[in-house]
Amino acid sequence: MRVSLFITCLGDSYFPRAGIAAVKVLERLGCAVDFPAGQTCCGQPMHNNGFAPEARALAARMIRIFAASEHIVTVSGSCASMVREHYPAILADSPDAAAARALAEKTFEFGEFLVNVLKVDLAALGVRWTGRATYHYSCHLRGIGVTTETPRLLRQIEGLELTPLENPEQCCGFGGTFSTKYDQISAAMARDKAAAIRASGAGTVVSSEPGCTMNIAGACRRAGHAVDFKSLPEIIAEGMGLLEPGPPRAGEARP
Repeated sequence: MRVSLFITCLGDSYFPRAGIAAVKVLERLGCAVDFPAGQTCCGQPMHNNGFAPEARALAARMIRIFAASEHIVTVSGSCASMVREHYPAILADSPDAAAARALAEKTFEFGEFLVNVLKVDLAALGVRWTGRATYHYSCHLRGIGVTTETPRLLRQIEGLELTPLENPEQCCGFGGTFSTKYDQISAAMARDKAAAIRASGAGTVVSSEPGCTMNIAGACRRAGHAVDFKSLPEIIAEGMGLLEPGPPRAGEARP
């Protein structure tokens, strides 16, 4: 099975280890992974801020870049949502309408791809990762129908104790430019999320949404709560022995 990796802007700049881990895991699971080097932003920031022509131009470019891909996998739910939910709508009246729908149908969030396409059973593969973790469910995943996939995978990992967050459906307050336009509301929401993480007793937060991870990690640091953040691909890659356990994110300390 051929898979093209779509690395998002924040992921590329701040969390490259998640992309490395995703490639290692997908290859271990038998996928041939390629990386279309011409990829750039999916256009989500432009779309969210009302710059429709710019968003459409980037969407059309993404379609060309990934035209030959069999499957497209990304470690960001929000960028998967942009391609799946919004590309068909913003290009509906353009010559790229059919191609936008085709791209949407073959684009997947990483955990979703493992569960719904590859039908992975991590327990049968002997994946082991020791520690107590909790999971941040990003808002954009709801739009593409991704709900229990990541927790299902985490529960298959031997040694990993998964502790649910209180009010897991509550937004962390990032929301792209929401955090800058409504900074006081955003900060209050992030403090609520940090408090829920502290209450969970987990030493690691699993978050595969780079924007959410940055926002929540900052809230935890300001609250004086030392907790590590890892993406799902990193947890699985470490559990498969494909990556050495990484150091805590900058400014954090693993308990």
